[in-house]
Formats: sequence, C-alpha cells, structure tokens
Amino acid sequence: MLLEEKLAGLAPRSETLLTIGVFDGVHLGHKYLLSKLVEQSKNDKLISCVITFKQHPQGLFNPQSGPPFLTNLTQKTKLLSDEGAQIIIALTFTLELAQTDARQFIELLQKYLKIRGLFLGPDFTLGRNQEGNAEFLRNLGRDMNFNLTVVPHLKIDGEIISSTAIRNALAKGDIKKVNRMLGRHFSLEGRVITGSGRGVGLGFPTANLDIEPGRALPSDGIYATWAYLDDKRYPSVTNIGKRPTFGDNERTVEVYIIDFQDNLYRHQLKIDIIEKLRDERKFATAEALQDQIADDVIQATALLAQLNCK
Repeated sequence: MLLEEKLAGLAPRSETLLTIGVFDGVHLGHKYLLSKLVEQSKNDKLISCVITFKQHPQGLFNPQSGPPFLTNLTQKTKLLSDEGAQIIIALTFTLELAQTDARQFIELLQKYLKIRGLFLGPDFTLGRNQEGNAEFLRNLGRDMNFNLTVVPHLKIDGEIISSTAIRNALAKGDIKKVNRMLGRHFSLEGRVITGSGRGVGLGFPTANLDIEPGRALPSDGIYATWAYLDDKRYPSVTNIGKRPTFGDNERTVEVYIIDFQDNLYRHQLKIDIIEKLRDERKFATAEALQDQIADDVIQATALLAQLNCK
C-alpha cells in the first residue's frame, strides 16, 4: 500500500495532534482551526501535524471538474508552517486512498503518527463513501484512545469563510472580499516569459507571468498590485485578460512595474493583488488604450501610496 509506505517513512518523536484537509488558500477559517491545534499541542507537549493533499480530491475522478487552486503546494506548505504546524504531510489523492475505509485510514495514522487527537472542521468526512463523519470518528476515538475536536466555522459578515467562497469572490473580481477571507493579499507568482511586446510600444512595458495551469485567477480586469522582485516591493498595475483591443484569445497576466526600467525576462516575479481598478474592455484605437493605461497608473499609484501610509 503506497499510503502505508508514505506514512512508514515518518517517525515523530512523540505523539501527535492531527488535522486533515485540502487547506487550499490557508484562509482565516483554516488559520482558526490551526491555532486551536497548535495551542492544544503546546499545552499537551504533543507534536502538531497536518495532512494535506497535493491536488483537490474532486479532480481524481474528473480532472476537468476539479476546482482551480488558490495556493500551490509550495505556497500552502509555507503558509501551514507559518501557522505553527510542525509536521506537514502532503499526500497524493489516489484511487487507493479514495477506496480506503475510514477505520483503516485512522488505524494507519495511529500506527505511524501515534495520534492522540484529531482537530477537524464540522463538515469534514474521510474514507470510502465519506463514512468518516464526526459521529463515526468520535466513536472510533473511544475505541482507539484519541479525542476528536470539531472546530466551528469562522464567518465574516455572516458568511462562512471557505475556499469555495473565496473562489467565487475571485471570479467576480471582488478582491476586497477575497483578501478579507484570506487574511492577507491574494498573490500570483511566475517566471517572466516573452510576450507580444505591445506594452513597449504603448510606453508601458509589461512582464508576462507564466502562471501554472489550474491556478485560480481574478476576473478579467485591471488591478492595483504590489510586485516583488529580489525581496524588493514595487507599485505596479496588472492586466488579467485577453487584450480585446488587439483581438487576442489567450488569457494572460501582464504586470507593469511603475517607473521600473530593468529587464525582467526569466526573473521570478510575485504580485499581491490589492484592488480592482476597472474591467478589461476593448478600445477603438491603441492611442485610446494608451491614455487609459496612463490613467490606470495614476490611480494605482495614488491608491498604493495611500495604503502604504496606513
């Protein structure tokens, strides 16, 4: 069994408190659950442990139906570690894992991770046919000597914070809501690749980001962003969309770093998306687009300077 081989390679020095989930985005709801786990593990002198998945389970049976991801595995692992998780185990969600019954899965965790407690959200289920709900796991805990703690949902303005709610807000371009639910700015990162070169002709040279397939993106539009290069932060304007003025069909992420002159080709660039300035639209001429970009830069510069002073 590949799952058992994976777990057998781990040897925690003491018993663990464990949580399990996709944790896409590591949003405020996830952080709340993790804070309870870490706090209890410190009080009980146990190791805090997170099991997550390299891909969303929904994508196993139909890759086309899997939701776009908010954070890749590298980002997610760092965010989980920042919240205090001492052991982070990333499993590949396979057919074998999907068909493992809940008791068998927990028995493996007990055997190799020496779990003393599980911390889970109220809607969590595991095992074949999603049999491992809270009632099942609580009864199983009595048999196997571990405790189950169900951590309630966290809400903002009466709405449950969830990865789904964040994806929905992102698709609508509601970046303020996305950032509130994440508890940080939504970010994108990628290597700078060759673009069309039109930005240079317009007087606003842009860096095209090579974004991973399957990544969740905001709705098409123009955004005020912070760009990070070599640990330095720069004000920027980012266009996400298909550049309708020029009849393009491919969706791109283009970043104009304000008053920046150096060549960015092949550099790794990260952006924090702060606020949507406007929707992407088609202009009658390149000159009209050029005038609008100039206005976008003025608006973004003022917005980011104002936020930077707070």
